[in-house]
Amino acid sequence: MPKVMASAPNAGGRHQRGRRVGSTLAEINVIPLVDVMLVLLIIFMVAAPMLQRGVEVSLPVATRADDISGERIFVDVPGTFTEDRRVFIDEEGLGLSALGERVRQLVVDRDDKQVFLRMDGRLTIQDQVDVIDELRGAGITQVGLPIDPRQR
Repeated sequence: MPKVMASAPNAGGRHQRGRRVGSTLAEINVIPLVDVMLVLLIIFMVAAPMLQRGVEVSLPVATRADDISGERIFVDVPGTFTEDRRVFIDEEGLGLSALGERVRQLVVDRDDKQVFLRMDGRLTIQDQVDVIDELRGAGITQVGLPIDPRQR
């Protein structure tokens, strides 16, 4: 829409102009907008990986370890297990009492009834036995204990 400007108040006489129409167009300057959007995109791309955290488990260390091949089920038992009795299956937190049913649902159509138990090295043997007991009750025939293959 053209810009309408009023005439000067001191212009007298018969040559006084009424309203005049300017030819300036209102346009958005897109370059600063694009610059701001690119900066925001870079900030979110850098910040997004920092927001994704898994369950922290410090595995025991062994000098000889084999790699685990294939698609396996991992049950993570964090160091806070003694306080809240919660375990994690693929970032899904659940109580120890619900572990057996959830694992049973995961292995119902599989030939190998094998689960890998990633336990925090600071937990007691009794905590490990409690989790293995729940897995055995769910029909799991083999429980693997992965370790950190670093040298001491």
